[in-house]
Amino acid sequence: MAEKQERTVVLVKPDGVKRGLVGEIISRIEKRGLKLIALQMVWATKDQIDGNYPKDEAWLKKIGEKTGKNYQTYGLDVKAELGTDDPMEIGKMVRQWLIDYMTSGPMVKMVVSGIHAVDMVRKITGSTMPSEAEMGTIRGDFSVDDATAANRGKRAIHNLVHASGTIKEAESEMLVWFAPEEIHDYKRAEEDIMF
Repeated sequence: MAEKQERTVVLVKPDGVKRGLVGEIISRIEKRGLKLIALQMVWATKDQIDGNYPKDEAWLKKIGEKTGKNYQTYGLDVKAELGTDDPMEIGKMVRQWLIDYMTSGPMVKMVVSGIHAVDMVRKITGSTMPSEAEMGTIRGDFSVDDATAANRGKRAIHNLVHASGTIKEAESEMLVWFAPEEIHDYKRAEEDIMF
């Protein structure tokens, strides 16, 4: 693999599969010049999802703080609705909602390769908050869910797709989702022209 190439994990979440958006998502990735090097439909286990998402204190606190901020933005009382205003406890709740959501139906898992693949896929997918996702991104074009509605319903945001946030995350997530022999390297026809 060329040094300028990266690999990243993309998961089409259960809502993306149920809405028939798998082909659209793959098409956008491939049209960008990125290459699918692993692909499979799977009904994830709780252990797989638990291994995919961080559980360290910093991540949990960050998620809890984002949730608390969202409640403040809309003038809602986080403690009254969730029973706590402790960011760590809220982060643990949100993480559990995410596990429940990601195991609620089949997903499509893939590894994507290309120049700056992590950043490119994140641009294609758009902000994790659908209301902040730019039009032209997957979430901006197809996701209408809202963090406040999700939090009040005690569930994860239905935002269609997961994309690794960093190269380190991608490397860790690849170990969760694929055996080394399931990831294939090959040359796409246009690679000589594009690079």
